[in-house]
Amino acid sequence: MKPQLLKILVLIIVSRSLFSCDATKRIAEDEYLLTKNSVIINDKKDNSVAINSLLHQKPNRKITGIPLRLHIYNLARPNIDSILEEKIYNNPKKLARKTKKLSKKQVDREVEARINFNKWLKRTGEPPTIVDESITKKSAKRLQDYYINNGWFNVETTYDIDKNENQRAEIEYNLETGRPFMLDSISATIKSPVVESLYKKIKNDAVIKKGEQYRTSNFDQERERISSELRNAGVYHFNQDYVGFEIDTIGTNGNVNVDVKIQNRAIRTPDSVRRVPFQIYKIRDVNIITDYTFENRGKPFQDSIRYNSYKLYSYNKMRYQPKALTDAVFITPGEVFKDIDRTRTYRHLNELRTFKYPNIEQIENNDYTLTDTIRLTPLKKFSLGFSTDVSTSNIQTVGLSLNPSLLIRNIFRGAETLQISAVGSIGSSKEAKEGEPFFDINEYGLDVKLTIPRLFSPFYTENIIPKYMLPSTRISLAATSQTNIGLDKQTFSGAFNYNWFPNEKVTNKLDVFNVQYVKNLNIDNYFNVYSTSFGNLQDIALNSYNTPSEFILADANGNSILDKSRSDEFINLVLDDSNYASSNPNEYKDVNGIKERKDRLTENNLIISSSFSLIYDERTNLFDEDFSIFRSKLELAGNLFATASSLLGFQKNSNDRFELFDVAYSQYVKTEFEYTKHWDLGKKNVLAMRSFFGIAIPYGNSNSIPFAKSFFAGGPNDNRAWTAYSLGPGSSDTTNEFNEANLKLTLSAEQRFNIFEDLNGAIFVDAGNIWNVLDNTNTEGAVFNSFNSLKDIAIGSGFGLRYDFSFFVFRFDIGFKTYDPFYEANNRWFNDYNFSNAVYNIGINYPF
Repeated sequence: MKPQLLKILVLIIVSRSLFSCDATKRIAEDEYLLTKNSVIINDKKDNSVAINSLLHQKPNRKITGIPLRLHIYNLARPNIDSILEEKIYNNPKKLARKTKKLSKKQVDREVEARINFNKWLKRTGEPPTIVDESITKKSAKRLQDYYINNGWFNVETTYDIDKNENQRAEIEYNLETGRPFMLDSISATIKSPVVESLYKKIKNDAVIKKGEQYRTSNFDQERERISSELRNAGVYHFNQDYVGFEIDTIGTNGNVNVDVKIQNRAIRTPDSVRRVPFQIYKIRDVNIITDYTFENRGKPFQDSIRYNSYKLYSYNKMRYQPKALTDAVFITPGEVFKDIDRTRTYRHLNELRTFKYPNIEQIENNDYTLTDTIRLTPLKKFSLGFSTDVSTSNIQTVGLSLNPSLLIRNIFRGAETLQISAVGSIGSSKEAKEGEPFFDINEYGLDVKLTIPRLFSPFYTENIIPKYMLPSTRISLAATSQTNIGLDKQTFSGAFNYNWFPNEKVTNKLDVFNVQYVKNLNIDNYFNVYSTSFGNLQDIALNSYNTPSEFILADANGNSILDKSRSDEFINLVLDDSNYASSNPNEYKDVNGIKERKDRLTENNLIISSSFSLIYDERTNLFDEDFSIFRSKLELAGNLFATASSLLGFQKNSNDRFELFDVAYSQYVKTEFEYTKHWDLGKKNVLAMRSFFGIAIPYGNSNSIPFAKSFFAGGPNDNRAWTAYSLGPGSSDTTNEFNEANLKLTLSAEQRFNIFEDLNGAIFVDAGNIWNVLDNTNTEGAVFNSFNSLKDIAIGSGFGLRYDFSFFVFRFDIGFKTYDPFYEANNRWFNDYNFSNAVYNIGINYPF
């Protein structure tokens, strides 16, 4: 490792020395390249992102200390058009030489290509930041305004430009803030009696409070809050412009007295503006047009229904149950106008996935009431989808898949949607035998999902989960079948769940029940799929056990091999041999572990579970890079049937487990917690962190967790220094193809930065592992015994590139094994820290 680091260090030093002289290549003699900004606040340097983002001029961005984009920009030739014109077109001899080899048209294309490449260099690069004192003054003023807006009214700002002989300059900004001003008395002057009455009810929740430091942003938020509260209390014509603040700091000894001023409503005419008191408005009528189109406007309605004070109209026969539409409308006849009801109505109607974006028109009546007309334009009842995919993997040379889908809207006239999806794929196995068809792999399946835009329940749930939380019910059924893929599985699943959103940040999901049945059709193929297990078994058969000759075959080269078709017989032979257990305890234990793993991975699974999950997401939009996300889930499986089996006196099978439909059902409790945090550091720099903890505990009818519900480690979205399923459990020396366990702990951190344009880079550290706990596994090093087991946390580090295509991000990461728990405890650091043992990951979008 040391020689590599030395080479990298030398390369960086040489690169910096070569590039340093080139940085000022494109600036005039009387100009200076800005290399550093310093902001000194009350004699202390401030490097915070908030302060540096206020400066108009910033030094060119650097990567490993080198302004790479500046050097790319400097490679471009200024006035390239005139240079090429002079060198080629205005030089008859050179032009003649070129046109002998190339046609005139080719010469023109060559010149155009050079011009376009020069433009690309300029576009990709970054022009030098030239010190401009007028812009420096603007930055100083901006810093001053920032502190004034945050309560330091007596702030003093100066700056100093330090110019060097090598055409480089540094700027230092100095600020003396003085003592901040604090809010003292807060009063209110309100013209309209209605508004004054409402303000008294909401003033205790004010953003501006006595004793707090003055901040302009708080006053802006208070203006928004007052406007929102009043508009949601029926004051239809109110907006933020009616709220003002009178600030008094004269003779207050550093305090601020605030008077909240709210004017009367302004009614403008062509000649004058008159002011009248605000009034509270109510909703008189709500009209819902269910099949509006531009072509239908002006035509008479053919059908109409009055339902719960709502009026529904249709140009054709009414195709919707009235309740399905009125449940999605929060604007209620007879109720006080609320601005939030309009927003919720838009959102809920969109969630139906049945209509195009709705149009809501409000007409003011003379008696302080409103008439709302909601125009709905239906989407097509049927939507067809079709996709194809070509792939390759470690088990197939080539694979082809077709995925047709059908979406049916308003299938039961209650705005329900039914989606039917199918999958059919064929592939060519890499281990296909001679004489077999080329496409010897196939998979097919069907998935049916019904979404109901309300809680489908025999009970009244409005008081528990009101309709503004956008409750919905999903019922799904799915079945798939695989041939020549692993153990050839048939899978059947069904789910009934509720989803609702208590607010914009929280998502709740309740799986009332989720049933999964997995049937393995080709168990005899186990040792072909899990070849490592067979290799370990064969080593024991050939080296440490007195294996009968009928279990041994010869391969094409005459070498002895274990008859794979008799692997199970050999396992039973070894485990029944008490002499071997005492003479070779380690090998005996290995064979027993191979059998336990085979039994678990080949058994049919029946999982009947219920779960609740919660997501708290602070993101405000897709481009927000300063947020946190918390996810949690609790899942319980098999409890109801275990209780029923005991009460009804069912008999257990030979493995002391109850069965349902001749399959031992799983019983366990599983919980997961995940926390992700992003910090926006400015200049397209983001620090991202993720932590995860999960545990699944079998009990009752199970002593292990089904493979589908276990945890694994490694892969492009986990610990990137290990491939998927290759890490863990713990420090156990395993070479299994698929390592899994029932306890997982991970922590990842990643620094993301922009290189140029849409190309971004990242450096990362991933830590974590999986362990077995409270199950039937007792493999040394694989079990989490105490906090001492945390020493087996694997650490990977590396770097990567990301290219942003707007609609997705292409990601390439290289992970190096930094701390590997598979080695001895005193020799785990940097053993395989090199490119030959690195793991190369390709992914879509960010790992977290």
